[in-house]
Amino acid sequence: MRKILLVEDNLSLIEGLTFSLSKHDFDVTVARTVKEARACFNPSEYELILLDLMLPDGSGFEICKTVRQISNVPIIFLTASDEEVNIVMGLDIGGDDYITKPFKLNELISRINAALRRSDSLKQQTTVLHSNGITVKCLEGRVIKNGTEIELTAVEYRLLSLLMQHPRVILSKEQIIQKLWDCRESFVDDNTLAVYVSRLREKIEDYPKRPSFLVTIRGMGYKWNIV
Repeated sequence: MRKILLVEDNLSLIEGLTFSLSKHDFDVTVARTVKEARACFNPSEYELILLDLMLPDGSGFEICKTVRQISNVPIIFLTASDEEVNIVMGLDIGGDDYITKPFKLNELISRINAALRRSDSLKQQTTVLHSNGITVKCLEGRVIKNGTEIELTAVEYRLLSLLMQHPRVILSKEQIIQKLWDCRESFVDDNTLAVYVSRLREKIEDYPKRPSFLVTIRGMGYKWNIV
């Protein structure tokens, strides 16, 4: 059974999710507050976190930021808010996906399984990526350029890793969005991706206005060049 940490304060939802997830062979531990979640989280114990956005003593954003300092475990936000700003913020600080309440159980199970498949795939890939003077230490979640560590957001890190894993290969915008988020909602679109590409270029390119590493192939997508 794969272990999930459920961070949720609604008792009826806790009861229903715990029962349903156990029927799908998940072992669920429940935390009802930010404090409880921080106390019980162990990066070697849980394979996924279901994280409510609004909690009695704070926000799920706080937990996500804490977890991302020590672990790349998949995080799926459970949120009653479908406001774009909250959802984008959750993805930007390290969330892998989100689902808006009320949701259908089958959809949640599908999202969980998709996140676990992506996580399993990353674990099987090479532990170090290197090109253009940039090194990605996958097990540590660190990026180093010419000996200096670069601070990236979770989305920027995943985008860079994805591109470097496929050097000289054109990846369509649709492929990248699917790999990074597996989201079907309209706000995760070409424009959203373009913003992250621009941010990443500012941090990794020698001349961001004239990128030579992360290049745009017009009408097709993006490619990681090796120069």
